[in-house]
Order: sequence, then C-alpha cells, then structure tokens
Amino acid sequence: MSLAYGEVVASSRRLRALITNDDGIDSPGLWALARGARDAGFDVVVAAPHVDASGVGASVLSVRDGERTRLHARELPGLDGIPAFAVEGHPAFIVHSAGRGWLDPKPDVVLSGINVGSNVGHAVLHSGTVGAALTASLHGWRGLAVSLDTVWPPPEQPGWDAALHVLPEVLDVLLSGPDGLVLSLNVPDLPIADIGPLREATLAPFGAVRIRVDQRTGDEGDALHSAFIEVEPGEAGTDIALLAEGHPTITELQPVTARPGVLATR
Repeated sequence: MSLAYGEVVASSRRLRALITNDDGIDSPGLWALARGARDAGFDVVVAAPHVDASGVGASVLSVRDGERTRLHARELPGLDGIPAFAVEGHPAFIVHSAGRGWLDPKPDVVLSGINVGSNVGHAVLHSGTVGAALTASLHGWRGLAVSLDTVWPPPEQPGWDAALHVLPEVLDVLLSGPDGLVLSLNVPDLPIADIGPLREATLAPFGAVRIRVDQRTGDEGDALHSAFIEVEPGEAGTDIALLAEGHPTITELQPVTARPGVLATR
C-alpha cells in the first residue's frame, strides 16, 4: 500500500478496513471485497446489514430494542479468522457506530460493496453503498464504494474478479489522497481481458435507470406502481458512457458541505 504511514497511523500496525455494503451480509460481493482487502494487506473487519438495505442512502436507521441495536457474529465463506457481524441497521449506521465507540481500533478506511449493479450519475445520492463511504468521510476516514455494472436481473455468477482486478490500482489512489477522501468505483461485468483502462468520470445527470411512478386504483385501494426506464449512455466522459465503452470508472465524491454567499445577492 502506497501510504505515508506517519500521516495517518503508527507504522507499527496495519491499516484497518471496515468492509460493509447495502446488499446485506449474505452477499457474495461483500465476501469478495473482504478477500480483496485482506489480500491487499489490510486488517479487515466485516459488518453489514442483516438484510438487504439497498437504496437507503446515508440513513442511520436501525432496528432498536430500547437503546440496543442487535448484531450477530458470523463466519463468512473464505474469510477464516476475520471478524464479521450482521447488524440490524443500515450501512451508514454501521459506519457511524464504528466511529462512536463500537470498534477499537477504529477503521482507517471504509470499503463498501461490491454492489450488484452500478452506482452512477447524481442518483448515487440514494445508494446505501455510497452512503456508507460518504459517512466514513464524516469521521475523517477514506471511503471507497465499489459497484459492478451487471445486467438486470444479475447473472448467477457476477464477475467479482473484474472488480478485484481493478481494486489494487484504486486503493493506491485512495490511500495517497487526503483524509476524508471518498471515491466511487464502477467496474463493467466483463472478462478481465476485455476490461479497458481505468478512467476518471464525471457524474451523469441522473443514473443508469429511471423509475416511472403511476398511481393506480385497484381492489385493495390506491397504490403507487413503479416501472424501470432505461437511460441512454449520454454525454462522453460520464460514468455511464465510459462503462458502456468497457472502462472501469472512478469519481471523487464530495460529502455534504456548506456554500457561503446565499445572502450576498439579496
């Protein structure tokens, strides 16, 4: 790992990586990312929602029993000796808890994914995978969201190896950046030989898909019905366009910030 250790942690210990996701503790993509982090030399701990929590953004909701949120120790395939927990809470809740006393030592980086499906465009606002990485920044940690651009419905065996192939290069970028850096990585689900070079991408105007919502009245009363609408690749240089060309894409995301001057024009 290319990192000036004196700037971040004492050189006497390895960097600690919290691995989480929004697809849940039973997602093979989560297990693959944990293996990738372990193989990169991180001290790894895994904590992910006990059920699928896709689309929750940076929600810190949890299932509370009084002041308690339950967690369940797990043993994950191919990850012998790595502590793992299923948490009855959303991804950002897990990251926030890690920074408020749960984990000791605290993580140095948060790696979130590997998500089934891309997280692209300004619609990353809604992604629980991205929400976890952004929450890491609030604690001063580096965060990386990793997503695999699969077809839908996804294949039985998504190409996790494609994402792991790109991961070391992106970890170098992440670790050489400043504290609080947040990156989003999207990788096309292609054979490794067919994957193009890593490209920095701008965010597309929305996302890879849009949803049309209609109100309908039936026997059980009114309801909102959702239908997916595909979006064209769009402008060159955006994450959607570059993925369509076979390139993994990397984008730096900015956490919530204040912009001064709102009263200056009054």
